[in-house]
Amino acid sequence: MKFCASAGGGDELGKAFTALSIQQQQQQQQQDTRPSSSRESATATASTCQNNTTNRPTLPRQVSATERPNDLPNILFAMRKLREGIRASRRRDAFAQRAYIFLIHASLLTRSWEAYQPALLYLLHDIHPHTPLAPPELREFVGYRVLDLACRQYELLEAFAVRRAFAAHGNRRVDATLYAVVQDDWVRFWRIKRAVDGYQRAIMEFAVERMRLHALKCLGRGYINADRSFVERTADAVWTDLVKDGVGWQLQESGNVMIRKPKAK
Repeated sequence: MKFCASAGGGDELGKAFTALSIQQQQQQQQQDTRPSSSRESATATASTCQNNTTNRPTLPRQVSATERPNDLPNILFAMRKLREGIRASRRRDAFAQRAYIFLIHASLLTRSWEAYQPALLYLLHDIHPHTPLAPPELREFVGYRVLDLACRQYELLEAFAVRRAFAAHGNRRVDATLYAVVQDDWVRFWRIKRAVDGYQRAIMEFAVERMRLHALKCLGRGYINADRSFVERTADAVWTDLVKDGVGWQLQESGNVMIRKPKAK
């Protein structure tokens, strides 16, 4: 809660969690690649600098998301202990409801999927029957459940079953996303993904590769060659990323992408 209060609300909290994730990966890579002697030298240097600056006065300033200490492991551990404590005590009151709403939002921002799904199910099926969610909140979390089934788990029948069970609390963007996934409508999916908030976008990311692959297959069947910029706009990815993902098309010096070689007459 201290971290969230210092980060602020809305988009700033999402940026803070994202910065923590990036810092954690970078620090781990640096520790793995740096020799032991270098790590010891860096530790000694940091200790010396800290001792030299202990008595110097410092002016308070606002800490940006990238400058905050990497507390992500501690935050995830505290979230898990809070979730387990509420479930063990069988609490379904307003406090449990607010706590689980916070846990679900934080799990989405940190991409902690092993914590997100059980928290969402407990909120909808255990807490909500005893302490009902407000209609906008119920619509929001039902939408998360439908998107999770459709985009992350690719269980379309279950997604439609949940949508029908909560038909009175539907969400037009969630419904449009569900139909876009079913129909492999990449353009519609891409437009919706740009319009939704960060929580829904985080779940939709799981379907991006599958939808992009289908769009590239359609592009391969319909074109012999195409301009590089057109291919990148169609795939919503730069050419280097497409090559890393295994696209076997050839980029020519003119900037055109050779998708299929014309058959010799």
